[in-house]
Amino acid sequence: MNRKYIIGIHVLYWFYIINQFLFPLYVGQHKIPGWGEVAYVKEVVVALFLSAITFYAVYFAFPRLIAFRYKIISIIVLLLVVASLLMIRLPMDWFFWKLTGLMPGKEMVFEWIWVWDHLRLTVITAIYAILIRYLIDAFGAQKLRTELITQRQAGELALLRSQINPHFLFNTLNNIYSLVYQKSDEAPGAVMKFSSIMRYVLYEAEASEVPLVKEIEYLKSYIELQQLRYRQAGLVSMTVEGATGEVPIAPMLLIPFVENAFKHGSKARQPAIVIHIEAGHQGVDFFISNDLRKSLQQLEEIASGMSIAHTRRRLELLYPGKFTLTIGETTETYTVRLHLDITAKTVTNI
Repeated sequence: MNRKYIIGIHVLYWFYIINQFLFPLYVGQHKIPGWGEVAYVKEVVVALFLSAITFYAVYFAFPRLIAFRYKIISIIVLLLVVASLLMIRLPMDWFFWKLTGLMPGKEMVFEWIWVWDHLRLTVITAIYAILIRYLIDAFGAQKLRTELITQRQAGELALLRSQINPHFLFNTLNNIYSLVYQKSDEAPGAVMKFSSIMRYVLYEAEASEVPLVKEIEYLKSYIELQQLRYRQAGLVSMTVEGATGEVPIAPMLLIPFVENAFKHGSKARQPAIVIHIEAGHQGVDFFISNDLRKSLQQLEEIASGMSIAHTRRRLELLYPGKFTLTIGETTETYTVRLHLDITAKTVTNI
């Protein structure tokens, strides 16, 4: 916990204790025969001093007490600490009464009620010290756990992104190689599109989020590059609705689904792949469907592969509780529906 918050807790505690001691003075109930307000304030000062010794002795001893392996030892040591504090309080209080002359020596007769009163105050103060120290340590431990989780997630997210980019680039280079091998006149155009894609992957995709319209342009470049390879008109049907330029999204979040459709889908029918993206008041909706060219068992193996698994994990890290991913299979089609609640800036900056 931040030091200023710890100091604030201590200040509030002592403000409460001081007001408890001074309350009889506020309401006029402090008057004792032969006493005045000055004498009462002196007693309050001594009581605060003794309470401070008790409080901070237990406060700093508590972490060491709970460090014992056996709790019975912790309890015994705590009782010894309380007994020691009582042995310190009693003579200090006695000397106060004698030195200030508030009570003549002949009237300073030992009474058990005086001992029990100090024991009561020692136990109560010790309980306060334990509770406050426990709360401060608990908040500090929770903050540390949160920081460790954030650091772990940041490392995991960086690893996922480092795995996604080479995978995508490898597939794209394979596509260009096919065009060059076929001595296609479209190879130079494919290189230009690849250059545009590289610019997005190496520069813009390094940000934690980009406008949705940029991600869509990236998908279009990839689709156009794939269409040059397959040479099938109407291979992909892609529709976009809504104000995509105003919505932020994590970069390269949608491409694994499109890659999966091209890699494992059938190209027999037109359109073989249907994509719909909509940005509205409820968030962003992404839908993709492709015909199957593999058995359902093989498709399930594909769906559980690295690309989709990595994307699901990225969603869990970046949009915790703010996304819905549904993957559906039939004997003929494979569909993905993704809803992101990102009408506002909700991506987690890890």
